Amino acid sequence: MNLKKKPVTGMKDITPREMEVRDYVIGLIKETYGKFGFSSIETPCVEHIENLCSKQGGENEKLIFRILKRGEKLKLDEAQSENDLVDGGLRYDLTVPLSRYYANHANDLPAPFKALQMGNVWRADRPQRGRYRQFMQCDIDILGEASILAEIELILATSTLVGKLDFENFTIRINDRRILKAMAAYSGFSEEDYDTVFIILDKMDKIGTDGVAAELLREGFDGEAVQTYMQMFAGVTPDIAGIRALKETLAAVLDEKVSEDLETIIESVCAVKNANFEILFDPTLVRGMSYYTGPIFEISIDGFGGSVGGGGRYDEMIGRFTGAQTPACGFSIGFERIVMLLMEKDFQVPGKEKKTAFLIEKGMPKEKLLEVFAQAEELRRQGECVSMNMMKKNKKFQKEQLAAQGYTQIKEYFA
Repeated sequence: MNLKKKPVTGMKDITPREMEVRDYVIGLIKETYGKFGFSSIETPCVEHIENLCSKQGGENEKLIFRILKRGEKLKLDEAQSENDLVDGGLRYDLTVPLSRYYANHANDLPAPFKALQMGNVWRADRPQRGRYRQFMQCDIDILGEASILAEIELILATSTLVGKLDFENFTIRINDRRILKAMAAYSGFSEEDYDTVFIILDKMDKIGTDGVAAELLREGFDGEAVQTYMQMFAGVTPDIAGIRALKETLAAVLDEKVSEDLETIIESVCAVKNANFEILFDPTLVRGMSYYTGPIFEISIDGFGGSVGGGGRYDEMIGRFTGAQTPACGFSIGFERIVMLLMEKDFQVPGKEKKTAFLIEKGMPKEKLLEVFAQAEELRRQGECVSMNMMKKNKKFQKEQLAAQGYTQIKEYFA
């Protein structure tokens, strides 16, 4: 059987050029989020299958890479169900592992706890541009803070980071799951149908208002309820005036504090933001995860069709581990998509160290070779990157390759 040189579908090899950009972005993430008080943590890539299948991950629970039991625990001939074969899975996001981590370590952590977590996650998804089956996620979360201070801090920290990456035209859309539910209730949908309604509503940017209405009707929902529902979206502006208008319409089914808090978040972010972006109210924003309980947000960059980050409040997830409700809110950036966009615009890492290449002719005497090595070590002590290379016959091509790798100075040493 021939060995395969291409990576597994949905996964990729990373070139030195891209790795340079990735390392820079990772460093900038740690530096920027560190200034907002976030502390780095790490969790295992493998989680208990019960945690991953807790009905809080939405559609992602259908995309889990499951892991077979090991050793004597794996009894293929006796298995009667999946539970007899599987006890773990590769994490599909970082929020479920973070919730388990906090439940396990809460007594040793400050309150509130501001966590920064970066790591690979896996989803058996259909690969496409900017979407892989293995990809890096980068999350910041604030655990133990019930007020909207958490949402404001998360949005400011994330927008500051994206602004530092030279993305000048981006948009943060914001909504609240309680507004979504209130709009559905006001229209006449029953609570057990909310998930179905929201899954269809989440397609609004792809199929439009008419498409959403048609799908709701095909699902068998009452025509009057669908009409009332769609009319509300048509009359809402993407600003604070839109929030206030909905607050009046939904007064009987929505706590007015929900709308007021959303106003405060938007006004606070706009007052102190230090990057060039818009923050817009979007009542069609759903977010796929069913664990969200309050404000939700997504970030998009002009010229790219999908989102490059998102998050929200998930006050009930940690309580599934501990039995006691713990307020929690997080924001995740789409690391892979951001790196892809940077690579496409030929982003150059700023402030790169000086790189020098030494070309050494074959047959150089040992004494002279040691002198060359000593020169290289002296340059490294001065902060330069120095690469030692044997001189090739096609020296012109060799120099071109080194220049493409960022070596700005090339020194030749002959025997």
